[in-house]
Amino acid sequence: MTRRRTALATCALSGASVLALTAGALLLPAAGAATADPAAPSAARAQATAALVARLGDRAAGSYYDTAAHHFVVNITDPSAAARVRATGAVPRTVRHSTAELRSVTATLTRQARIAGTAWAIDPRQDKVVVTVDPTVTGANRARLDALTRTLGDKVVVRRAASAFKPLIAGGDAIWGSDVRCSLGFNVSVNGSPYFLTAGHCGNAASSWSDSQGGGEIAQTVDSHFPGTDYALVQYDDTGSDHPSAVDLYDGGTQEITHAADAYVGEQVQRSGSTTGVYGGTVNGLDATVNYQEGSVSGLIDTDVCAEPGDSGGALFDGDAAIGLTSGGSGDCSSGGETFFQPVTAALSAEGATIP
Repeated sequence: MTRRRTALATCALSGASVLALTAGALLLPAAGAATADPAAPSAARAQATAALVARLGDRAAGSYYDTAAHHFVVNITDPSAAARVRATGAVPRTVRHSTAELRSVTATLTRQARIAGTAWAIDPRQDKVVVTVDPTVTGANRARLDALTRTLGDKVVVRRAASAFKPLIAGGDAIWGSDVRCSLGFNVSVNGSPYFLTAGHCGNAASSWSDSQGGGEIAQTVDSHFPGTDYALVQYDDTGSDHPSAVDLYDGGTQEITHAADAYVGEQVQRSGSTTGVYGGTVNGLDATVNYQEGSVSGLIDTDVCAEPGDSGGALFDGDAAIGLTSGGSGDCSSGGETFFQPVTAALSAEGATIP
C-alpha cells in the first residue's frame, strides 16, 4: 500500500458486543450530509471566544455558536461582564447557573451515577446538565438515577435515548485486524514517522492491521486507551510511503485535513463512514461522559450526528480541521441518533503527534 486517506472504518469485534457491518464501495453523500455554511465563524473567532470565556473565569458560564443568528453567545453570571463580551463581537447572555455549579453537578453524577446506559454533558444553550438514559437503565438503577437527579433540581434535564449506547461506529478506509474491522481516523506524524489514529476500543482488539481482509500487515498498534478515553495510535510499517491526511467524501472526492481544532457547542460538523456515507450535524455538548457496558469514557464531544455499526474510529471534521474520532452512541441514520467523539486535540497531545 502506498497511499491511505484519512477516513472512518468499521469496528466490528467478532463475538463481542460491538456490531459488524461490511464496508461498502463508494457511496453517494447521504441526505443528511452537511453543507458548507457561508456564515460559519472563522477558527480565529472561535478561539477568541474560548479565550474570552477563560479570562472571565467565574463570571462566564460557557459559550456556544447561534447558527440562526450567526454569532457566538457567551453566558455570563455577572452582568458587568457584558461590555467585554460585546467588545469581542459576541453577544452576552445572563444565566442563572455558573460553569462551576454545572461542573459540580457532573462531578456528583460521576461519583454517584456511573450506571451503564447513561451519559451526561453540560449544554450552555440550556444552562443545564443534560442527562441521557438509554432503554437498558431500568429497575433499581433507574430509581437510583431518578432520585439523584431530583436532588440536583433545575440544573439537570433528563432525556431518554431511543436505543442502547454502544461503542460500535466505523466507516471509510477499512482497516482489518484478525478478529476486528475498524476505520482509520486521521493520519498523523510522530517524530517524522507516519502513524494513524483510530478508536481505542479498536486498538484494544487488534495489535496488527491490514488494508484488506486477510491481507498482509500494514501497521501495528503501539498505544491504545479504552475505557477512560477512546483513542489508539497505530504505526505504519512502511515509513517511506505517502500517507496524506484527507477524509473520504464518498462522492469520488476527499476533504484535505490541514490541522486539528477543538470543538465548540453549536459547531456544524461532518462524519464520514462506509456504512452510511457522509452525514452532518451539530455539536451539542463538550466534556461529555458516556457509560458504556464496557466502561465509562469522559471528555467526549456530544453530537446529534448519526452513525451506525461499522463507523468506529472514523473522522469527525469541520472543513479542513480534524475534530474527533468516532467512539459510540445510540440510534441510526434512519431515525436519528446521538454519537460521541474522542477529541483529536487530546489524542494528539497525549501521543506527541501532529497532523501531517
